[in-house]
Amino acid sequence: MIEAAVKWTDEERYVGAATSRHSIVMDTAKEKTANSPMELVLIALCGCTASDVVGILRKKREPFAALEVQAKGERAEGYPAVYTAIHLTYKVRGEVSKKAMEDAVRLSKEKYCSVSAMLEKTAKITFSIEHGE
Repeated sequence: MIEAAVKWTDEERYVGAATSRHSIVMDTAKEKTANSPMELVLIALCGCTASDVVGILRKKREPFAALEVQAKGERAEGYPAVYTAIHLTYKVRGEVSKKAMEDAVRLSKEKYCSVSAMLEKTAKITFSIEHGE
């Protein structure tokens, strides 16, 4: 079981920690000093799918040199302002075949990424892949 807790520190800042005992600062003010909770959701999505893609590419012995995943999210008007659309851009460098990269991203989206599976309850998730040198 995973456990998490958040403590208010000051102003609109909070420190959260979970079972792993690592802490993270969040800020809900307009003038942010840290990521907001909804920004952390997008970061979690990027991290979850990046981890899947790296694992799949390694398993396929694809020689990638770098991977970056960027997310852009649109939120609903009013409350709760859930994500309604998210676009992920995968930037990969190295001698990775186009098919291997597409397969890895699809497997992450459709089978492995728990964060993606949760977010797809309210958001349409799309993606694009950019190959670099």
